[in-house]
Parts: sequence; structure tokens; C-alpha cells
Amino acid sequence: MFSSERLKGIDVFVCVAETGSFTAAAERLNLTGSAISKGIARLEARLDIRLFNRTTRRLSLTDAGVRFYRTCTNVLGELEEAEMALHAQNTEPMGRVRIDLPAAYGRLHALGVILRCVADHALLLPHISFSDRFVDPVEEDIDIVVRIGGSDIWPDALGRRYLGTERLVFCASPHYLMKHGEPRTEHDLEHHSCVVYARGDGMVNPWHFAGTHGGGTERRVLPARIAVGDGEGQAAAVLAGQGIAQLPTWLIKQALEAGTLVEVLPHLATDGSPLNLVWLKRRQSQPKVSVLLEALGASLTS
Repeated sequence: MFSSERLKGIDVFVCVAETGSFTAAAERLNLTGSAISKGIARLEARLDIRLFNRTTRRLSLTDAGVRFYRTCTNVLGELEEAEMALHAQNTEPMGRVRIDLPAAYGRLHALGVILRCVADHALLLPHISFSDRFVDPVEEDIDIVVRIGGSDIWPDALGRRYLGTERLVFCASPHYLMKHGEPRTEHDLEHHSCVVYARGDGMVNPWHFAGTHGGGTERRVLPARIAVGDGEGQAAAVLAGQGIAQLPTWLIKQALEAGTLVEVLPHLATDGSPLNLVWLKRRQSQPKVSVLLEALGASLTS
């Protein structure tokens, strides 16, 4: 049987986790630091587990604390949504929606769509994160995910909408080309400054070339003059005249149209990774999720 005792201390725990200190949580909740500290101690004693790592300089969640935080925020979110439902019709999109977007693509293309939805639906509460890592919506309880790339096989718990495929082109600034000349063949790139994408492990991503012998796509790692672990950073380096890069058209479309970047080697351009809109099926019928899925699907489909 459920006991209301289990709810005690949850709001304090979530506030401490989000503010990162007992002092900040005390100010937000209008309590004393001692009350916050005792509340966390009682909660840890009741759960018989340590939720925070405490040092003289910082406070951080333990692995168990991270899991408990996710559960608590979901519970509080459902309670908040239930309360708002008492004051609005059930068809009105309302409540918290967790969304994870690719960093550069999300900021450039998806964020504006979400913000327009927020402007149209005052009770919608999106929690938006940006990451380029692998995300498991089921494990991490994320309602909506936009991803570039990924497997062709999706779990039954997930819905998916294919948005299109990115186009990868070689580009440089007019200033760079004026100074160093324009490459005419793939082999000419070996004599140019290449701006490549660097992964977190120090390795660089290969460039993709449209196959000139029998079709298909060829992959090669080019000697890098500059390696950047972010697509927007690569584009900035190329715009600054530091070399040639292979970039997706969704990232540099405006620069190409304005002439601040110029496509080179167009015959070697190729398709990149697929773009997908992914969501938890069990929540797709909720108005707060369905309104965002409809907006994102309509705006991002290429």
C-alpha cells in the first residue's frame, strides 16, 4: 500500500540536485540550510542509500542519486500536469515534455519550431537538451528525440518518422580559394588545408566522396590542418578562410546562398546520414506530445 511518507523530502531533494548546493536550495525554498541538510539526511536514511557525493567544494549526485532524480522529476511532472488539467480542457497541450536535439541541427532548425509551439500553447512546458551522443528514449524517459543517423532497426516502444537525408558538400570561403586556388580533384585536397571533425577520442571522421568508379561512396581520412569537435566550429573556421571542409547543407545553406562560402568539387558531394524524429509510443497520443510531433515533422521534413 502506498504511503504518503514516501513523498516527504522529494521536493527538497530535487531542488538541491538542480541548484547544486544546500544554500541555493534553501534560498529557493525559503528554508534554512540546516532544514535542507536534515531533510536530505532523513531521505537518505529512509532509502538506505547515499544520494549525494559531498566534498568541501562541491555537491554532486551519486549514480543512485541520478536515477532517483529522474524518477522524482517524472513524478513531480505528472503531479504538475494533473493539477493543470483541473484548470483546462483535456485536449489542451499542457505539461512537461522532454526533448533531446542534436546540438547544431537542433539550435538551427528544431528549436525555433518548439518555441513557436510554446508561444501558441501557454501550458506547454518543454525541457530541451542538446547532445550528439547516443540517446535511448526508453531508458532515459525522453518523450521526443531528433537524431541524425542511427540504426534502421527501432524498438517496438518507439515511433519514428524519417525526415530526409542530409547532403554533404565540400566548401571553402572565397578568400581562401582566391589565395590557394580551387581543388579540381579529390587528390588536390592533399595539398590544401583541411578542416575536419574530431571525435572525443581524438580520432577524426573520414570524408565521404561520391564514387567515381562504379558508383557508391568512398571514405578517406584527409590530413587535418584544423580538427574541431563541433559542426558549427568547423563552419566558423572555414568562414574565417582557414581551409576546406565537408559539411552538411543544413548547416551552411545560408552561407552558400550569401556567397560567404562556395561549394567546391560538386561532383564528389554525397548523401550523408538520415534524419529521424523519434518518440515514445506510449505518450504519442498525449496532446503535449502530439502537437510537438506534428510541428516538428511538418517543419523538418526535407
